[in-house]
Amino acid sequence: MKTGRSAALRYLEKARKIVQRIATEQAASIAAAAEICTDSIAAGGWVHLFGTGHSRMAVEEMFPRIGSFVGFHPMVELSVTFYHSVVGANGLRQALFLEKVEGLGEAILASYRFGARDSMIVVSSAGINPAPVEVALGAKARGLKVMAITSLAHARSTAPRHSSKKKLVDIADLVLDNCAPAGDALVKIPGVKYPVGPGSTIGAVAVMNAVKCQVAENLRKRGIQPDVLPSPHFVGDEAAAREFERVLSAYHDRAQKL
Repeated sequence: MKTGRSAALRYLEKARKIVQRIATEQAASIAAAAEICTDSIAAGGWVHLFGTGHSRMAVEEMFPRIGSFVGFHPMVELSVTFYHSVVGANGLRQALFLEKVEGLGEAILASYRFGARDSMIVVSSAGINPAPVEVALGAKARGLKVMAITSLAHARSTAPRHSSKKKLVDIADLVLDNCAPAGDALVKIPGVKYPVGPGSTIGAVAVMNAVKCQVAENLRKRGIQPDVLPSPHFVGDEAAAREFERVLSAYHDRAQKL
């Protein structure tokens, strides 16, 4: 008796469609974002990256990890990203509460110095909570070009929570759609009350890595060699250790401005 495709295969098919939509619908925006990032890095500046909650995963995708390079600065605030405890100290209730508190975004920005050549990527699938909205507003007020990675479908279906009545999509100079649906979860299962299997992380990470790769190509075309972290499994442990120290030194040198 045929029962149709499994939930697992349906999820993978929907995830594939998200990536395909990004490739066909977001190519121009990815190229534009890569140009902004390339200009910042080539000028000795930073591309700052911010996201709360699970959006931190896309932020951490840019640096430091294998295949990433110096020039991207992840701003991961543990108070609004450390979900692993769930209950107790640093629990989920506290994190979800804090990202809705106005003033936190500006307090985070106040802990850093920003240069004239810097730019900012803010990741938030809904783009309505005060924390990402304030970081975007604050970055623009400091003269940075702001890029947003968000779900346009979700943003259009929800109301803003910041007193400015603005969403992330209203603030950013450039919006990149992660192509996840409103509500995020992709798979409906008979007998299960709500859909399961979110798609926003796959979309956001795909966009981030596409931008990263294009920036590397852009830098090389400008005669700049990106300081890339290689895999020790393919260059050897000793070479990888040398490259690791060299890349961290390059990051440290640039970080003196933060």
